[in-house]
Amino acid sequence: MKKLVIVESPSKAKTIEKYLGRGYKVVASMGHVMDLPRSVLGVDIENDFTPKYLPMRDKKPLIKDLTALAKECDKVFLATDPDREGEAISWHLMTALKLNEEKTQRVTFNEITEKTVKSAIKAPRKIDADLVDAYQARRVLDRIVGYKLSPVLWKTVRKGLSAGRVQSVAVRIVVLREREIQNFVPKEYWNITVYLDKNTGECIKAKFLGRDPKGEKQEITSLEMAQAVERAAVNAAYQVVDVKRGRKHRRPAPPFITSSLQQEASRRYNFSSRKTMMLAQNLYEGVSLGERGMTGLITYMRTDSLRLSEESVAAARSYIGETFGPNFLPAAPRVFKTKGNAQDAHEAIRPANPAITPAETKPFLTPDQQKIYKLIWDRFTASQMADAVYDTVSVLIESQKAGEDTLYFRTGGSVKIFAGYTALYEDTKEGDKAEGSEDETGEIPNLNEGENLLYNKIEKEQKFTQPPARYTEATLIRALEENGIGRPSTYAPTIGTILDREYIVKEGRSLKPTELGTIVTELMEKHFAAVVDTEFTANMETELDAVSEGKEAWKNVIRNFWGGFHATLEAAEKNLEGVKLGPQDEVTDIPCEKCGRMMVIKNGRFGKFLACPGYPECKNAKSIAVETEGRCPVCGGKMLVKKAKSGNKYFGCENYPNCNFMTWDLPIKDLCPKCGKTLFKKNSKAEKKTYCAAEGCGYEVITGGYLMKKGKKDEE
Repeated sequence: MKKLVIVESPSKAKTIEKYLGRGYKVVASMGHVMDLPRSVLGVDIENDFTPKYLPMRDKKPLIKDLTALAKECDKVFLATDPDREGEAISWHLMTALKLNEEKTQRVTFNEITEKTVKSAIKAPRKIDADLVDAYQARRVLDRIVGYKLSPVLWKTVRKGLSAGRVQSVAVRIVVLREREIQNFVPKEYWNITVYLDKNTGECIKAKFLGRDPKGEKQEITSLEMAQAVERAAVNAAYQVVDVKRGRKHRRPAPPFITSSLQQEASRRYNFSSRKTMMLAQNLYEGVSLGERGMTGLITYMRTDSLRLSEESVAAARSYIGETFGPNFLPAAPRVFKTKGNAQDAHEAIRPANPAITPAETKPFLTPDQQKIYKLIWDRFTASQMADAVYDTVSVLIESQKAGEDTLYFRTGGSVKIFAGYTALYEDTKEGDKAEGSEDETGEIPNLNEGENLLYNKIEKEQKFTQPPARYTEATLIRALEENGIGRPSTYAPTIGTILDREYIVKEGRSLKPTELGTIVTELMEKHFAAVVDTEFTANMETELDAVSEGKEAWKNVIRNFWGGFHATLEAAEKNLEGVKLGPQDEVTDIPCEKCGRMMVIKNGRFGKFLACPGYPECKNAKSIAVETEGRCPVCGGKMLVKKAKSGNKYFGCENYPNCNFMTWDLPIKDLCPKCGKTLFKKNSKAEKKTYCAAEGCGYEVITGGYLMKKGKKDEE
């Protein structure tokens, strides 16, 4: 009896086929096989928003092969990803392959382990129509918004732009922050610190609190106020009036969900959300672990649930007890509460098999895969460990001087007395500061009530309030999550899209809106306010969740949206008739060879280029020559930075097409000690070296990389 299992990716297919063994054929659909057509709207608005799904052109040969395979098998299991999109892919496979409903069943794997895969195969189900409908609602809604709004941007701003229900809100969040920064007015304030000596010679540093020991800290907003405090503090009599000692417990963070994993990987490693999800997908689908073979390492990585299986928690507690000792185990397993608006369809992101430690995986994973696996493993395990414990002290010091107000200063500190979960893992905060480090000074002043202290010196420091920081990928994902914009599967593609469209750019880790992004946002705010309104978009997500739970018909969601949107669209098209917005082209001092006008810099699909402002009368355009280090090893011409159609950067000779030399490797200023020509640097995962590209020279210096041997990576 032959059984066919269809998954989404080849690596996942290899892992599952190993677990199921003989009698099963596991193949990959390579993602979606059907979709709405690209060239037209693909949604029949007049016929109650009926979508027109078609087989994807590049998938037709695959569909033919899968259809033939399915006919040869007695059973077909559709095992695409366990989310709305995965459910829709299975639904489309039913249609595209013309599968017999009697012999076709749906299975899902929250983790790809032998036990989970075999259990799922024994308990198949039918395709969940509610999940499919939720997918259709999102797909149709986003198609209508994108295909109806984008032409407005083409006419008004420039061709090739796109608008989207989630992406436009994300851009607006970044633009709003930039407005805050631009409109920010700094306010002056002063920090005042007094240095006091104990009889033992120990120096105590205390910060000015104010004139009321029970009140809030007094703000010092001018030099005059700071000088008044200084006069009252210099050579005054100081006494400790209150000492509060305590003990503080810090609980570990919960295991990762999609958004928190993306945020932590961004803060810790500067990984983009797109890269983080790609690496996590690799770990979920399975990697080769030597004698273990293909092994799925983590649970499904698109989740907003904090649930953990009892089995995984028991495994973590066993490891903690054996490795760290019983003191590092809380009395009972920790349970984390999932947020109210979460779908809670899966567990949190955790190791599929907690017994496989990061130390065991290191020889088999790429460095970046290892970073993500260790991050997930450490966070999950630490979530079941005991609290970190700190001893704390807060000291209030009184200052008295004849003829002056009584002043109060505060000092204190904390020291970690039990590491708890921090023995394994500590979160980072924005700015890469470990959680708790702002309190953990490592010292506690030894002071007692009634103790007198001697004045040593005083320091006053002028400061100004700072504008809010620009968003990073981490903080933008947090803002989207907090506002209910999008869902776990949408954060990475949303940020990727607005970067690709050049609505925002990265400056270091910060996200800054471009002039184009600002113009498009202002247009959307004025004419399509609801589309970029965070509350409206969040409410739409709630409606889509209701569809997935079977509480709402998906077409009702579209009908309710379309009425107001259509009226807004018609009004905007009328009001924007003949209006032309857009970034101003930068004029250069380079004359057009054909008509003599000064050429301008324009943005195209593959980056910036030079164009004649006389278009369409004069259609002259050419790439911008950006020089780099070194000279062409063939003809000695300058080396230029160029961009391929794929968008990838390469280096070529300025004398093209007479000289065809090009390379993906970076030319550097150093010259070859053997022949005197420019050296190039290769910096790939497989090979790291500096070498000479001149024909017949052969000079090279290997600096690192990986050699591929017997399916393993052996670091040189």
